[in-house]
Amino acid sequence: MANFSKPSVPRFSVDVYQNEYLPEGGREVNAIVTVTSTGGGTLAGATAAPRPAGPDAGAAVALMVDCSGSMDYPPTKMRNARDATAAAVDTLRDGVHFAVIGGTHVAKEVYPGGGRLAVADAGTREQAKQALRRLSAGGGTAIGTWLRLADRLLSSADVAIRHGILLTDGRNEHESPEDLKAALDACAGRFTCDARGVGTDWEVKEVTSIASALLGSADIVADPAGLAADFTRMMETAMGKEVADVALRVWTPVGTTIRFVKQVAPTVEELTGRRTEAGPRAGDYPTGSWGDESRDYHVCVEVPAAGLGQEMLAARVSLVVPQPDGSAQNLGAQGLVRAVWTDDMTASTSINPQVAHYTGQAELAQAIQEGLDLRKAGDIDGATAKLGRAVQLAGASGNADTAKLLAKVVDVVDAATGTVRLKAKVAEADEMTLETRSTKTVRVKK
Repeated sequence: MANFSKPSVPRFSVDVYQNEYLPEGGREVNAIVTVTSTGGGTLAGATAAPRPAGPDAGAAVALMVDCSGSMDYPPTKMRNARDATAAAVDTLRDGVHFAVIGGTHVAKEVYPGGGRLAVADAGTREQAKQALRRLSAGGGTAIGTWLRLADRLLSSADVAIRHGILLTDGRNEHESPEDLKAALDACAGRFTCDARGVGTDWEVKEVTSIASALLGSADIVADPAGLAADFTRMMETAMGKEVADVALRVWTPVGTTIRFVKQVAPTVEELTGRRTEAGPRAGDYPTGSWGDESRDYHVCVEVPAAGLGQEMLAARVSLVVPQPDGSAQNLGAQGLVRAVWTDDMTASTSINPQVAHYTGQAELAQAIQEGLDLRKAGDIDGATAKLGRAVQLAGASGNADTAKLLAKVVDVVDAATGTVRLKAKVAEADEMTLETRSTKTVRVKK
């Protein structure tokens, strides 16, 4: 069992990487903003003295376990799910509020019950594991009901960090896509959630959409035997989170337009449409909860045309935690994005290495997703072209993990030119793994 003490509050820093020089008439400014949080979350694998239980516990976690009828095929799937959830319960830090939810076409409280959360200690962890042993499979799948119950339970705790872990093995067949989307919209910003698909009978886009909407991670566990290790890692990461609801605040001067804001490492996540206004010419983009970690964001701004020799501040990026009263706590870190117009062709035409790298990583994710969709639709030529481009981008950027996953779906003739052939037979788990992990990126060397 890994017990975690509560770390100190992390410190944030912001670094901006860009080529600030524009040619005469140039209007598009691109920057990679690296946000780093240090000195806070517990590093994965590190252990410390148990933290006493009490009202100051800073986190609440809801574990949502698929108990639909398909979890009994094969029977080892349900057993592995029970064992994995027990392993996650063992990883809970003393004092953390928690609940276990059994999910079918309805959501049921498995532990502690009564519309409340338990507080983790040796006794409640053991009681939760006893309750898990009674879990059995039967019924349908309506994930929106699971999420809404998790939200109700998590919101009952006066804590900073609210997190969910969701496991499913099948398609969301007992509620409409609109019902699931409504549940995600209702839960967004209220808690973060990691989602996992076990086996190969679930829908990738459903699971990834849950993680995306709730600012968590998504992955496949093709072999149920791997669930316990995966759940333990997820819970260790959740226990390391110390600051919730961090937003990237982007201020721009009069005359500028934000083209897009997206997270580009460790995964590609589009944030542009999630902006909330934060005063004159400023907007907040949600990033979720933070521990000890670093992430990269691509900010693209359109500026007014200016004459040679002129310069301007194109954007100011800071980190805030929005408060219920509409104010915001500033986390004391900011970075500046600049524009300078020059007739030096060498300066104005060079692409910043970080910007180039992550533009390629975003294109890589899109090429994989489009290629797999075309393959499913029977468009062999289109799929070959897109997945060939993905192989080329993965090789050029050093994304070895993605290159290995691509090689299970296509035969690579020449990685440098993106020449590939679609494999005649592809294991369903390999295709689903590639699709689920398509947005994972590699960091650029700085």
